[in-house]
This record gives sequence, structure tokens and C-alpha cells, in this order.
Amino acid sequence: MTAADTVQLALRNLGQAKLRTTLTTLGVSIGIASLAGMVSLGVGLQDQVVGRFMQTGLFDSITVLPSAALGQRGFAARGLGLGGPGGGPRGALRGRPAASGPSANSARPELDDKAIADLAALDQVTAVYPNIRVPVQLAYRESVEPVIAIGVPLSSRNDGAFQNLPFGAFFKNESDDSCLLSLDFAKRLTAGDPKDLVGQQVTLTYASATPAVSGADPSDVGAAARQIAPKTATYTIAGIVEREPGFGLGGGPTGGLMLPLGKARQINAEVVTGAQSFLRDAAAAKAYASLTVRVRQARSTQDVEDRIKTMGFVAFSVNDALQGAKRAFILLDIVLSLIGSIALAVSSLGIVNTMVMSILERTREIGIMKAIGASDGDVRRIFLIEASAIGLVGGLAGIAIGWLVGRAINIGANFYIQSQGGTPATLFSLPFWLIGGAIGFSIVVSLLAGSYPAARAARLDPIQALRHD
Repeated sequence: MTAADTVQLALRNLGQAKLRTTLTTLGVSIGIASLAGMVSLGVGLQDQVVGRFMQTGLFDSITVLPSAALGQRGFAARGLGLGGPGGGPRGALRGRPAASGPSANSARPELDDKAIADLAALDQVTAVYPNIRVPVQLAYRESVEPVIAIGVPLSSRNDGAFQNLPFGAFFKNESDDSCLLSLDFAKRLTAGDPKDLVGQQVTLTYASATPAVSGADPSDVGAAARQIAPKTATYTIAGIVEREPGFGLGGGPTGGLMLPLGKARQINAEVVTGAQSFLRDAAAAKAYASLTVRVRQARSTQDVEDRIKTMGFVAFSVNDALQGAKRAFILLDIVLSLIGSIALAVSSLGIVNTMVMSILERTREIGIMKAIGASDGDVRRIFLIEASAIGLVGGLAGIAIGWLVGRAINIGANFYIQSQGGTPATLFSLPFWLIGGAIGFSIVVSLLAGSYPAARAARLDPIQALRHD
């Protein structure tokens, strides 16, 4: 018996019992729809959590602190989230002590422009920039808001929170007198549509140390030679960012205002935030509180982090948190798969029942086939092809049902999320690997379910089968 004859005979047998075959196939499709729906929910949640974190640039960035910072303030170990423009949840980071570095008595390297150049020279490092956050007061018409201005490098264009700007555009250059606002901060500034703020001008005011006497040496750190005076600057709102790339420190003003890094450096060089800043040498360059190092790929983060520690700095990242999140979602996918497989296991019993009933109805036919030369293997293959056909059609129908149900739930969930002021999200994701895996799994389960009836049919004695009514 040729392969074509075997397939044709198997499909003809399925067509002779249309109702029973349809109900069995429907049971398989419901089982596959349940399995695919459960796993697609896990995949969708993973994309929303891990995928969005990956887009923020958190997992390919390293926060660098001066070596004295860990001992004096301890905020690296406590997870003060000083990240790059991607931002991050407070307390989500956990610092690690440096693997090696200078002793307590040796000179501690500072986070200055030289340190930026040294870190940028490391292999796999794509960008190094200071994390500049300066307190300013923003005025727009009658609204006056205290805010933390965040310095954003041009390398953050189309990255992280700046991938999609709902209104406006990114900075043109680092010396541009423009700024970006977060959507929440823009809503606080105006009662109208936030997009109308694009192109409007705001006034920034900050405390600046100036010589108290005309012609005085600005490098004189004496309090009598310097005074604090408010300084103002006008900036044009270039765009609105959907979410804040930073966050407030200590419950204070939030990071809803973003400036080009060059402008933020200028303000940071002269702004006065405390007694230490007021008494420091005005001619000396300001050391930065922290730096962000961006690496080419997330898998290189740990290696670069270790090399930074050997330079005498404190370095930490959220790369470990990414691995933990991935493991958690793998476990979630396994649990959801097991739950979804219950329906498929029940439907496999329907395949067994269909095949066994088919044997009883076709016993005499099987006897005739064996009498004219069909082997046990030919009979077995006929029944296995029937089972695999049910699995294939059931798998395709199950994927279609699962996709339709997932889309319906997505639309309903996003409608509710948008009504609450949230951002739409894809809760059910059906990638190609899941589609192929579900169909293949359906065929395998159907073959396993049909293996017993196929073996039973192959073992029938042709003489007894011919005597069967």
C-alpha cells in the first residue's frame, strides 16, 4: 500500500463519520485554545514587564558612584535609583561591594571629566554621561512648580522613555535652549491639552553663586566674597514624554523636566544646593555624584561592571533583577502550560474513544484489508494518520480560537485601562514559536492518543475480523 493510498483511505474513513470526527476535533481545538491562551498570557505579561524594562535601557546600563559614597552614605546598597534617562523603581537596585580597588588610605578617584574619559575607553562601553539632577523652579503663565531638572544626553534619542514622544520632538543639540516635559507634569501645568504646550516658553529659576563685590576673584571661597542670587533662563518646550525618565528623591520634586545634557551641565556648574556647594572653590570643576555607563549588549553588563570596580569605583546594575524576572516568568509559563494542558488531556480521551469506536465499526473492513495483503504496519499507519489529521485540524482551529479570544480580551482590557487613564498594553501575545509549538504538540498528543487503537487494530486476527458482523 502506497503512502498516498494510506492517506486517502484514512481521510475517507474520517469523512464517513463526520459528526463524531467534528466533535473530536472540536475537543482538541478547545484544548489547544486553552493551552495557547494560557501560555500567550504568560508571554504577554513577560513582554510587558521584562520587555518594557529592556526598552528603558536599565539592563544595559551601570550606575557608577565614587568609592567613598558607599561607606559615607550607603545609598548604593540601599538602592537609591540613580540610573540613566531610563529611570527605574526606587529600591530596585542592590549594590555590590567592589571586588578589588584602592585601599582606604590611598587616593580615591573622583567622578569627574577624566573619569568619564577613562570609563568611555573600556571595551563594550558605548556611552558614559553624568547623572545631573538640579533643583529649579519652573514658571509658565500663572503656574509655578518646583521640579528636578534631569540632564539627558543626545544618545538617548529613540531610546528608553524617548522612543516615542506623543507630542513634539527630541532636542536638536546639547546647547539647545529647549526642554522636554513628562506627560504628568505637563497636565499639572495646563488645564488644556498637553500637546498645546509644545512650542511654548517656560522660565527656569535657580540659585547661583556670584561674587558679592564687583571684580572679586570668583575662586575665593570666602562667604564674604560670594553671594547667592537667583538666576533665570528661558527655555522652549520641544516635546512631551509619555512617562518620567527619572523620579523624585526623598519625596521631593519629581523629574518631570528634562534638559539637554550640555545645558544641565552649565546649570549644575553654578547652581548652589547647600553649604558645601557655596563654600567650594568656584574655579574648580564640580565632581559628579554618579555616572551612567551604557554597554553595547545586556550580557556584557556584568563584565564591564567588574572592570569598573577594579578602577576603584562603586558600580551596580539591575542585570541580576532581569535574570530573576525571566526565571519567574519561565515558572509562570510552566504553570500556565500545565493548567492549559488539562483540557488537552481530556480531549485526547475523545480521540481514543473515536478511534476505538472506529475499530468496532470497521472490524470486517480491517479483516478484508489483511486478507488481500495489507500488513499490520499498513493498518497501524491508517489509524495513526487519522489521529494526526484530527490533531492537525484541531491545532489550527485551536490557535484561531485562542487568538480570537485573546484579541477580544485585549480590546476589553485596553478599553478599561484607557478609561482609567492608563496606557494600552498587549496582554496576550501569540508569537510564531508558540503557534508552531502548539500545533506540533497537538499532533503529538493525538498520535499518542491514537497509538493504542492503532495497535489494537493491527493485532486483529483477519479470520476473526471477517466473521465479525
